[in-house]
Amino acid sequence: MPFASYLRFALASTDNTRVLAFGFIMAFASSVGQTYFIGVFGPAIQDEFGLSHTAWGSIYMAGTLLSALLLPWTGQQIDRITLRRYTMLVCAGLVTAAAFMALVPSTVFLIVAILLLRQAGQGLAIHTGTTAVARGFRADRGKAVAFATLGFSAGGSLLPFLAVLTIAAVDWRITFAASAAVLALVVTPLAWWLLGRRQEDLSPQETSTMESATVRASEGSWTRAQVLRDWRFYFMVPAMAAPSIIVTALFFHHPEFARAKEWGIDWVAGSYWIYAAGSVAASLTAGPLIDRLSAAQILPGSLISMLLALFIVWAFDHYLWALPYLLLLGLTVGVNFTALTSLWAEVYGVRHFGAIRSLATSISVFSSALGPLAMGAPMDAGVSVENICALMALYCLAATVSLVIALRGYCRDGAVSNAG
Repeated sequence: MPFASYLRFALASTDNTRVLAFGFIMAFASSVGQTYFIGVFGPAIQDEFGLSHTAWGSIYMAGTLLSALLLPWTGQQIDRITLRRYTMLVCAGLVTAAAFMALVPSTVFLIVAILLLRQAGQGLAIHTGTTAVARGFRADRGKAVAFATLGFSAGGSLLPFLAVLTIAAVDWRITFAASAAVLALVVTPLAWWLLGRRQEDLSPQETSTMESATVRASEGSWTRAQVLRDWRFYFMVPAMAAPSIIVTALFFHHPEFARAKEWGIDWVAGSYWIYAAGSVAASLTAGPLIDRLSAAQILPGSLISMLLALFIVWAFDHYLWALPYLLLLGLTVGVNFTALTSLWAEVYGVRHFGAIRSLATSISVFSSALGPLAMGAPMDAGVSVENICALMALYCLAATVSLVIALRGYCRDGAVSNAG
């Protein structure tokens, strides 16, 4: 769908505009806790605290694992309190996390800082935005989620490069302090204003005025306990985990990765916009396809582009290959995130969407915790970047097979049409 059509969709009504802008802002704000942002601070943090790749990866893993353990509880609170109150708590968490990182005194507190960043950013900020959007739209849910997640892509293309420049010009701590100030003075009041009086319409007890009474009556909703008894969900897990493990590992170790490939960290970080462009293109294309078909029909090919990106790293060394590599990674992330968010609403309904999505998010966060150590430990042991990427590609292939089995189960059992 052309961008102009998305723009018309976003501007169709004040309600549309505010809900979509809210989703965009929360996705953008999540960048402070995303690996593509934290990863560029790695060399400076390692130098200051005297950390090896394995030690830094272990600290990152510990903080992320703790975040994953908390998410099933913190994420489901969006089903229990008003959206505005929940959003303000998340924004307060973002500000606190960035400020704490700016002041962190030791490696022990570094684990706490990573926990706060990952919980508030990677976990709850984007969870808040996409949950609000998924509840606010049904007929155009795919397009709505795709539009909101442009904030994630915008953050990924802009903020890492700005962070690299700021770290070089001043200091990594000042960079995090500046991030805290922007979150407090810009993001928080903007999120409050965008919600306006629509927050109650986006609660789990209310269905958005964008949906008809007929649709509301027919839409089924599963509880999280029911989802945990569904075999198809477990066959989805390898594919849910793949982007989190692999993209986190690559972005976290991009400075060392770039040196090993002789691509240059400035070149790689400066090319993140290619990754964002791929993510945007894939997300905007996937959105209307999901609305026309279903997320279950779109997802099977979502890991193929990442497999090709890993093949590029294994096979080629010229620095220009960094561009298609980043583009292909972006394609996977764009399709995967948009389609998975829509899939949970399609097959499990929206009444308990916060609890179900927080479960899926906790799995992704847990998986992302494994990425830095899974790549850092072999690198410290002398395994080449190329061979590590070859193993990751094999995992993508196995995850795709498992994904196809799960999606066929959803379609065969009629879950897509019944719940969505």
